[in-house]
Amino acid sequence: MDQDTAPGTAQPPITLYTSAICGYCVAAKTFLRSRGLEWDEVRIDLDPAERERMVARTRRSTVPQIFVGDVHVGGYDDMMALHRAGRFDALLQPATDGRDA
Repeated sequence: MDQDTAPGTAQPPITLYTSAICGYCVAAKTFLRSRGLEWDEVRIDLDPAERERMVARTRRSTVPQIFVGDVHVGGYDDMMALHRAGRFDALLQPATDGRDA
């Protein structure tokens, strides 16, 4: 998806650690797609080194594991809880350096 954004206002990247046989992974991607968001998908079932990297980053072995920028959101249920609480969109805002506060 091509989105016009001003320099320095891009949303943080979204990373999903997933596997092929995972209903929650499909649900997470469906939710993100419904919001018009893009993500990088890391298939841990295809690359054991990526599985190790995910476990080291998250201390969890289940998928999906979702990151917005460097923020570990957690799994699908965690992401939906943030969304229902109105806090998921805040993670999508561009990072600021604190000078415009």
